Amino acid sequence: MPKRNDIESVLIIGAGPIVIGQACEFDYSGTQACKALKEEGYRVILVNSNPATIMTDPDSADATYIEPIEWQTVARVLEKEKPSALLPTMGGQTGLNCALDLDHHGILARN
Repeated sequence: MPKRNDIESVLIIGAGPIVIGQACEFDYSGTQACKALKEEGYRVILVNSNPATIMTDPDSADATYIEPIEWQTVARVLEKEKPSALLPTMGGQTGLNCALDLDHHGILARN
């Protein structure tokens, strides 16, 4: 798949706190997403509330925010970083719910 030249940076929403039965797969997939995006030359911004994950390693993303996965918090990061794209699927249901809340409150349309 060719690289999109209209995208410079991607904000990834992590899964947040570990939930029994769904922790390592989101951490692994998120880490792989960060790695793949960086290899393609994209600037990677990560928001995840769990500092005890591989994904929050300082080398995984260009900017890492260890903050609660709440739409208000992610909105502040969006406004500060101005990413070209949002990738909430690496955060499972937590990331998807946050993205829906961002859209519902008009944040995605503004950024």
